[in-house]
Amino acid sequence: MTKLDPTTIMLIFVGVTAAAIVLQTIILLAIFVSVRKAARGVKDEIEDLRSSMMPIIYNSRDLFSRLAPKVEATVDDLSAIAQGLRAQTADVQISAIEIMDKLRRQTTRVDRMFTTVLDAVDRAGGFVAETVSRPVRQISGLMSSMKAIIESLRTGPPIEPRPTHTPSDKDMFV
Repeated sequence: MTKLDPTTIMLIFVGVTAAAIVLQTIILLAIFVSVRKAARGVKDEIEDLRSSMMPIIYNSRDLFSRLAPKVEATVDDLSAIAQGLRAQTADVQISAIEIMDKLRRQTTRVDRMFTTVLDAVDRAGGFVAETVSRPVRQISGLMSSMKAIIESLRTGPPIEPRPTHTPSDKDMFV
């Protein structure tokens, strides 16, 4: 084998290093080209997206600028309606309380009236019953006594009752 002197070794290292740098430059150039191509593709996609989205954004902005005053007016109207409903609810509640109070007073009054009428009917019924029943009892007693007198006159002398037990039955108890 041939002996390599330091100059030759250095030339080989310089050549290998130069080849590595050229190869690295080629790889970096290829990466640059592919990144540039990808960036151009992304830029085209972004431009397409922008061209399709910008009209929507502008239309939405116009729509919001037109609707914002209407929405604010609607919110104001709803707020006014809510306040009016609160006031009306308070009025209705006060009216309902007054009606219930009047109804309670009238119910108490009608209850007293019915109680008075029923008490008067009860007293009148008791008076009529006492007034009618006393002569009826007297007439009934008179009729019973007349019936007893007539029965006693029609039957004749009284018959003695027969004994129902004998002296031998004295110890038996049933």
